[in-house]
Amino acid sequence: MAKIQMKTPLVEMDGDEMTRVIWKMIKDILILPYVDLKSEYYDLGLEYRNETNDRVTIDSAEATKKYGVAVKCATITPNAARMTEYNLKEMWKSPNGTIRAILDGTVFRAPILVKGITPYIPTWTKPITIARHAYGDIYKNSEMQVDAGSKCELVCTDANGKETRQTIHNFTKSGGIIQGVHNVDSSIASFARSCFNYALDTHQDVWFSSKDTISKKYDHHFKDIFAEIYENEYKARFEEAGIEYFYTLIDDAVARVIRSEGGYIWACKNYDGDVMSDMVATAYGSLAMMTSVLVSPDGVYEYEAAHGTVQRHYYKYLKGETTSTNSVATIFAWTGALRKRGEMDGLTDLVEFADKLESATIATIEDGVMTGDLAMISKLENKQKVDTETFLREVAKRLA
Repeated sequence: MAKIQMKTPLVEMDGDEMTRVIWKMIKDILILPYVDLKSEYYDLGLEYRNETNDRVTIDSAEATKKYGVAVKCATITPNAARMTEYNLKEMWKSPNGTIRAILDGTVFRAPILVKGITPYIPTWTKPITIARHAYGDIYKNSEMQVDAGSKCELVCTDANGKETRQTIHNFTKSGGIIQGVHNVDSSIASFARSCFNYALDTHQDVWFSSKDTISKKYDHHFKDIFAEIYENEYKARFEEAGIEYFYTLIDDAVARVIRSEGGYIWACKNYDGDVMSDMVATAYGSLAMMTSVLVSPDGVYEYEAAHGTVQRHYYKYLKGETTSTNSVATIFAWTGALRKRGEMDGLTDLVEFADKLESATIATIEDGVMTGDLAMISKLENKQKVDTETFLREVAKRLA
């Protein structure tokens, strides 16, 4: 059988630990036998990031802007323990954070549904896609602890040197804590456009939620920017596509989400999205069954699994022990990138291959063949727990 030919490369970002091992297996077993893979390769493993002073991460993001599509393996964001383990020059930043900042992108995460794994919310029969604004708020905060007797003010000095002051709190009787957060109009606008573009791309409604009744300037500003961009740039296109944009308060959104059947994009501010993406992942069954795609407002896509590097399994692998590591989200990162590359380049056979690989993966699980994490939660009667490589080879049988 002739291999599917690609026109344009996609950017391939390799990663760390057990997911790096799985990455190669997926390519060797499921992709290279069928696709003449064209990729511009970047090694984002922690050792090489350290060797290049993290320049490789920046280069990979710039290449993604050039080619329009990337697929990324899970990577380590080092802490103090990793500093010693990998003999690092410094505690390098999260590669995901660096790439998000360069692409000005929004992260969309959605569950992969299979028979036998029932969501904890029984009404959720369709995926809920969480869109998280990955800039600002408490993730770029400034905070301090203050003593009793302190007066804390919010001070803004404009370009002409004029100061505007607003009292935060007089700590007359007790000490306490203060925090300053910010966001910028350009980032909020990019977030809105990414959400609306992805909604048109996937034909889903968009829900956006904040707390503008309490945060009458900060959160209300998010609401206003979303509304203005929707009315001026997207309303007619949404109506033509038969989808809608809906705003509500975050607490009302939570209540609506629990009662819903799913099937929409839920756009959240940074902290809300951080929390709700894990809630949705857990409620659907498994973080290992969540897709993740970073989308820029100008239509650049970077696909990855929503989970980490599976450190515990990697240490077992290094000892020569057999692991049963779930590879589904990483497979879907590859299929997402290949499908998008095919769509952009007009390669129907590449799009169809991505669809078939996803169907083969789901069919394997629904036939009762699965890794240990899924075997523990699947309701199927005849289940067979298999190791990491056996699962991929079972997928390959169904793909063939």
